[in-house]
Amino acid sequence: MKTLKVGDNAPQFKVADQNGDMVSSTDFKNKKWVVFFYPKANTPGCTAEACNLRDNYNELQEQGYNLLGVSADSQKKQKNFQEKYDFPFPLLADENKEVINGFGVWGPKKFMGKEYDGIHRITFVIDEKGIITKVIDKVKTKDHAAQILD
Repeated sequence: MKTLKVGDNAPQFKVADQNGDMVSSTDFKNKKWVVFFYPKANTPGCTAEACNLRDNYNELQEQGYNLLGVSADSQKKQKNFQEKYDFPFPLLADENKEVINGFGVWGPKKFMGKEYDGIHRITFVIDEKGIITKVIDKVKTKDHAAQILD
């Protein structure tokens, strides 16, 4: 797994969100944006993380950030997750792992002694030129907005 780092260009992509609308990296041209990767919709850690970003969404927007959540869940699961918690930002249904592999967040993980491949909970902050300015790989799910705004 070769995760992108500070100074790298954000990869180009075009993937459907929870509504089936295509979201492209070019939609964020000349904008600051945050891409947060989470392992699975509706799980405790992912819910805590996304809800923290929702609860601090106005502050993130005031700082000029556009948010984008990404997991390999289906469009239907993402739609359910978004509606259940009223998220004001799009959730990409990256089932083919185009964005996930582009940012290099898929790889070996360990959970309760078992090894498997999955999505690493990593967040990327990207500037108006499409350059990664911050990588958060130790996400505090209940205080994630503060990590982004730091």
